[in-house]
Amino acid sequence: MNSPTMKTGNKPMQTLGSKLRRNAVVAVICLSTMTNSGCLLTGGFIDVIWTGMTFWKTLPAVPVSAYKSQLIEDKLWTQERYDRTPVLDPVEGDVFCVDPPSEDQVMRSLPNLPAGGFAFLEETQFNNVKIVVEPMVDRLDECKVYPLVGPCRLHHCHYKCTVYYDKTIRAYWPVPFSHTDQSVEVVYIDKDHLIRCAGPTVQ
Repeated sequence: MNSPTMKTGNKPMQTLGSKLRRNAVVAVICLSTMTNSGCLLTGGFIDVIWTGMTFWKTLPAVPVSAYKSQLIEDKLWTQERYDRTPVLDPVEGDVFCVDPPSEDQVMRSLPNLPAGGFAFLEETQFNNVKIVVEPMVDRLDECKVYPLVGPCRLHHCHYKCTVYYDKTIRAYWPVPFSHTDQSVEVVYIDKDHLIRCAGPTVQ
């Protein structure tokens, strides 16, 4: 009664061993034929890269994923539009904040943006986004001298931005599931800027 069971239990090990031996033989045959048959696939690829390097006097071309390229573009976009302190001309009369943060700036300021991920494997999405912007501080400092700018007044404009959204997480492998959670994020954005001090009136 035990003999069939023993044979059945040893059969998977024999099958695995035969597959390993077969794969090893196929790998050895492929390596031997590629190196001895005059195939220039690998050598030709290296030769093309070396020729391009010596002609253009540069390093070999390295493929960049679309995700990394988008990160660089987003960094330049943020530096150009949101990371600089503007210097405005003198303003007559009352001064108050008239430039609240845009929806793009608020979304880029969120600490947990859905970035990266793998399509059809794991994805995170923000849906049904609602943004509420509330002014908190609107204050104008006295005139003083700032290096590389000159006499200016610092106008403080601080905003509280509340973002309501549905965070959806989808995974397709190894266990497919989808989870939606109603989330709230609060970010504080400062849009301070300098206003040049007007000189005395010249008659």
